[in-house]
Amino acid sequence: MVLPYVIVFILGAVLGSFLNVCIARMPKEESLISPGSHCPNCGTPIRFYDNIPLLSYLALRGKCRACGVIIAPRYFFVELIAAVMAVGLLHVFGFGFAFLANAVFVAALIVIAFIDLDVRIVPDVISLPGIALGLIVAVINGWAIPEAADAIPSPLSSFLGIIIGGGILLAVAWGYQFLTGVEGMGGGDVKLLAMIGAFLGWPSVPLTLFFASLGGAVIGLGLMVTKGVGGKYALPFAPFLCLGAVVYVFFGREIVAFYAALPS
Repeated sequence: MVLPYVIVFILGAVLGSFLNVCIARMPKEESLISPGSHCPNCGTPIRFYDNIPLLSYLALRGKCRACGVIIAPRYFFVELIAAVMAVGLLHVFGFGFAFLANAVFVAALIVIAFIDLDVRIVPDVISLPGIALGLIVAVINGWAIPEAADAIPSPLSSFLGIIIGGGILLAVAWGYQFLTGVEGMGGGDVKLLAMIGAFLGWPSVPLTLFFASLGGAVIGLGLMVTKGVGGKYALPFAPFLCLGAVVYVFFGREIVAFYAALPS
């Protein structure tokens, strides 16, 4: 059954095109609707046949048709990532409530990660409503859609995920600032991990932190070796938290079940 995956891939790429709008406009507090898509350099409106996800970027070789200036590769990769994630979610969850809930969650993670990479901000306009939405999804699932119970945390697990996720990073941030006198983590990361806990439940928090810390350490060491940056170079942490959450979405429950099955 290839057709459902093809359809979901196309819809994911279309969603990725909208996520690019969010990434570009949210930090500037601009409307996501008006004006329509336009070249970031010359402002020329993009015609519909130049705005086909993935294909138009390849056809135009990553350049604006009007001014010829290169458009950032990020636009292509966000669309591709969104499309691939959509296919992966369909494969893991099938089409249903769990698929839709996790698709919204992963879409939010993509926007947060790229905004933090661009401007070092985790937008509250996504993370705070995301905390509430994750808990609402868990409540709806627990009361009305029991067949998705294995794919979505219980309301209690979601609530504990909010408390533990936000509380752990808040404690780390306070402790680091107390010991060093330097603010080492922003409040945006705290809210982001609380949102992750809301959508994925409390067991996701330690695993997300583990994968995020591992990814940050690898990238940090790589930058120290290749770029010669110092050990105090500040890497944005939100993209690594988002990566850790995505790893949990696809593999986390299996990891938890594996360790739970080990003899004590």
